[in-house]
Amino acid sequence: MNSRTAGEKVFLAAVYVILAFVFFITLYPFWNILVLSINNASDTMRGGIYFWPREIDFSSFRQILSDSEILNASKVTIARTVVGTPLTVLVICLLAYPLSKRELVGGKALTLIFIFTMYFSGGLIPYYMILKSVNLIDSFWVFIIPGLMNVFHMILVRTFIQQLPGELDESAKIDGANDIQIFYKVILPLCMPVLATIGLFTAIGHWNAWFDSYVFTYKPSLKTLQAVLVKILNQYQTGSMVSDAQKLADSAKKMAVSSDSIRMAATVVATLPIIMVYPFLQRYFVKGMTLGAVKS
Repeated sequence: MNSRTAGEKVFLAAVYVILAFVFFITLYPFWNILVLSINNASDTMRGGIYFWPREIDFSSFRQILSDSEILNASKVTIARTVVGTPLTVLVICLLAYPLSKRELVGGKALTLIFIFTMYFSGGLIPYYMILKSVNLIDSFWVFIIPGLMNVFHMILVRTFIQQLPGELDESAKIDGANDIQIFYKVILPLCMPVLATIGLFTAIGHWNAWFDSYVFTYKPSLKTLQAVLVKILNQYQTGSMVSDAQKLADSAKKMAVSSDSIRMAATVVATLPIIMVYPFLQRYFVKGMTLGAVKS
């Protein structure tokens, strides 16, 4: 057994200390928000709550989850995430696959055109006018259609496909498969690691989106959860929308909650679901699926 030198032990100890510090400063803000959200609001005002609640009370969550606006916004956010994520991944794959073929005529020029759009745009007003001209303003599909293509994710998928063994296509064509069959039965199953990665990024983007809901929709029924969360935070921080804030404050007195506890609970409700998705996709980030795909 090889024993480590004193210098190596000191180095490893320093690495573990740094990692532990980074883990703490990353996790603690989320943990503190959770602790404050489940602590009794009156007790929270005394201060001194850092790592564990003194008096557990879920009144803030009952207040949040009984609000019809938040419930409707949650449905909109879930719907746009469930619908938008698979459609975006599919569109990205349908474009990345042909662009991965070096024999595609004009493939490099098309790739450069798509990359150009990553760095330059017409601005918010022309973008708004385009969406209005195609009747997407104040429509649920304004959350889905404009974001179907992500050039950066497309480049990731294209590069991944280019790294797959070329013998896969050749053997499939020998067996009589056409390009569509090769794409769905050979390429897509092998691309699961990168598809899971961009799928998670896309889902997080849909779940956290609020600006498009603010700018491109006016109906309260189309407001997303994050947009409502921003509204709640602004109500208690700036004192705007006095009538709504007063209504929530009156309910808060009855249910022993405060503006801070409402904000913390709303943040947890808006953040926790997407965090819980990550463990189910984590294995795709570290496990390749091309091992053994080509027989020697």
